[in-house]
Amino acid sequence: MKSIILSFLLLISIASNAQNFRPGRQIANDDASLAIQYYQDGEYEKAAVLLEKIFASPNNEGYFDIYFNVLLKLKKYDLAEKTVKKQIKQSADNEMYTVALGKLQQEKGDASAANKIFSEVISKLPKDEFRIRMLANNFYRFENYDYAIQTFKHGRKILNDEKAFAFELLNIYRFKKDKPMLMQEYLDILPTAPQMLPQAEAVLSMIFEDKADYQTFQTGILKKIQKAPDEEIYIQLLTWNYIQQQEYDMALRQLIAYDKRTKADGTTLFNAVYTFVDNGAYEAAIKAYEYLITKGKENQYYLPAKIELLNTKYNIQTKGKFKVADLDILAKDYQVLLDENGKNKNTLFAIKKWSILQAYYLNQPKKAELALEEALKLPGLSPQESGQLKLDLGDIYILTKQPWEAFLVYEQVSKQFEGQPIGNEARFRSAKLSFYQGNFEYSMGQCMVLKAATSQLIANDALNLSLLISDNIQTPGDSSALKMYADAEMLVFRNLPEQSIKKLDSISIAFPQNTLADAILMSKAKIFIKAEQYENAVAMLKKVDENYKDGIWTDDALFTLADLYEKKLNDLVQAKIYFQKLITDYSGSMFTAEARKRFRNLRGDGV
Repeated sequence: MKSIILSFLLLISIASNAQNFRPGRQIANDDASLAIQYYQDGEYEKAAVLLEKIFASPNNEGYFDIYFNVLLKLKKYDLAEKTVKKQIKQSADNEMYTVALGKLQQEKGDASAANKIFSEVISKLPKDEFRIRMLANNFYRFENYDYAIQTFKHGRKILNDEKAFAFELLNIYRFKKDKPMLMQEYLDILPTAPQMLPQAEAVLSMIFEDKADYQTFQTGILKKIQKAPDEEIYIQLLTWNYIQQQEYDMALRQLIAYDKRTKADGTTLFNAVYTFVDNGAYEAAIKAYEYLITKGKENQYYLPAKIELLNTKYNIQTKGKFKVADLDILAKDYQVLLDENGKNKNTLFAIKKWSILQAYYLNQPKKAELALEEALKLPGLSPQESGQLKLDLGDIYILTKQPWEAFLVYEQVSKQFEGQPIGNEARFRSAKLSFYQGNFEYSMGQCMVLKAATSQLIANDALNLSLLISDNIQTPGDSSALKMYADAEMLVFRNLPEQSIKKLDSISIAFPQNTLADAILMSKAKIFIKAEQYENAVAMLKKVDENYKDGIWTDDALFTLADLYEKKLNDLVQAKIYFQKLITDYSGSMFTAEARKRFRNLRGDGV
């Protein structure tokens, strides 16, 4: 890494001095290109011959860096010293040559002489931000990172500004992976630069290696809070630190204490709760919303907290094996909210959540149908909101055994929003409905249209469905097996996962020669993921990867595997393996770009 950076700096230096070349010196340009190539190839003797000639020409001081470094590589210290002292004599104000002389002493093994030169040049710095930065950059280009740091710190004293050069110091600490100094610099700079909080969190999460690092940082944050208890940025940072360690209750305790101590309106806490939810810390989120509700109806977060409390409970109770009694209570809570605030555009979300509970969990799809039909009559709905409501209503029509009504609604939305994401979604739902009914030819025709959809996800789903159909309707036996598979998918749609798995297992019994094995494995994996049975899902997905290399689901299986290992099973090594396999073996997959991004993030390329 250091050699790459140095080579880059050398080339930049040469490029920046290109204007110094004399007219008509084409040979020098050719020689320079060849010299640089020799340098990069490690052929330093050949590079030295050319560079000595180039550097001897007037106005070619821009080649000093590379020439000087070649001399150091060849251990021609006397010639290097003669060259650098000549430059110092000619350009006494240019600290670069003084730093180069110190670098030469280091290379010769005389650390004392080098340190004396470096300390002296730093001590002579004027009260000039540009000169300070230039000297630090000169240290950096010669790989003297500690002296670059000293330069910036001395510059802070000269300028009487403890916040100066923070970005430069952070970059050096990141490059050196100096965790203690990186922590301290962020702690010092964040109160005056709160916009850097996301960067600090991203960098520290990549560079921290274990719980000990987070605990060390926690100690530093708490010391800062003792001195500035009302500094919100430190509370946010401490909350993040606790969350990284999955200590959600501690994070919540700190936030509530801060809210009470500062007599705040709950803004910091309300904003932080989204992080709890994103990390699956639903119990902590519920406690937070319940605390906000106790602040009273006059508080601006009273209604939002009630709404998010219900939504969080919804997320918990509809995952895995749900309890009908709990969901019935939740539906009643949504009804209370609607009774208190009325049915209108602003409470549309509650109507939809209540309807989903009735239709898919409480076996009352007719109630959901009536509720959504009434919601469509609410004043002030945007076309997009009405369109989405119609799609949801179409789904309910399937549950209430009105497939023709569902088809008409989907077609209406598809035509109204032709070429738009919601219109493509409507067409795909129509294709799925035809698939459930066994009308495979029509379903495949709809999918073929959607292959050109602007939404990559819809296009990919449509492509997979069309391939699934075309691969499995070659014989009457194939079509019959596919119809059983469609029935199993319909059971998933109706939120009857156990019945769906039984149906999927029966396909191979009824049709031993069927070609749906990989599709069946993928369907089971999705059912297991929704039920939070992640190990079972992994087993299914690995079978797809191992046994169906050329199947239509394999890239999907690899991405899902990597995602599960990263987000659910916390096995980052396995996550990287499967992201890498997807990138390497399925470069044309729609998942490849996202896989590459996440693989690089896991590898720590952002640091």
